[in-house]
Amino acid sequence: MRSPGRWYAQAPLAARVALALAVVLGSLLVPAPLDHWAYVHLSLPNVYDLDWGRMLRMVGWWPTWALAALAIWLHRRGADAALAARQALLVAGSVLAGGLLCEVLKLLIRRERPYVHAGHWVFRSWSAHTFSTAGLSTPSSHAMVAFATATMAARIFPRLRWLFYCLAAGCAATRVLARAHFLSDVTFGAVLGWAVAWGLWIEWGGGRPGVVADPPKAAASWR
Repeated sequence: MRSPGRWYAQAPLAARVALALAVVLGSLLVPAPLDHWAYVHLSLPNVYDLDWGRMLRMVGWWPTWALAALAIWLHRRGADAALAARQALLVAGSVLAGGLLCEVLKLLIRRERPYVHAGHWVFRSWSAHTFSTAGLSTPSSHAMVAFATATMAARIFPRLRWLFYCLAAGCAATRVLARAHFLSDVTFGAVLGWAVAWGLWIEWGGGRPGVVADPPKAAASWR
């Protein structure tokens, strides 16, 4: 029996696109009815005054993962320069792809941050700050970057995958607790980030020998 990962990689393009769109849209629409409830009941406005809150927020900050990519390259280049460069580029690429896609979607969706309107949805008009994402909420860039890079790191270092995913989930949770994002912002960003990294992995990482630190474990984890 084929695993979901192998089925998706080998499925017709139309089926892959349809499934991806269904999952991504579901991650935005399914939690949306809970947005106001989460704003009211899942609140810790001073979360970033706490050490653990600041730490988790950094998981969604792109320089954190840029430094991680540099560390991977520096650590592995002595043993295998090509492997080191490929792994570092996969991590850096997930940061770049996730971050850029997030900014484009914010400009298209244009939903403002929850704390501005007491947890209610308000969409910015196209005539107001047309090309600025400042104050826009959907999707959460922290959640998207955190999950894109955590997913890629989990592919490269499969034994640490649950650590990466837990850190990414914690980062997303703090964005809701801080009232900086709606619940649907972070679920949407998390799924999009995962999908971006998964796509990069399938196209440029997963099927290529020597990409991962532990080939037998990695092969089992994606097939």
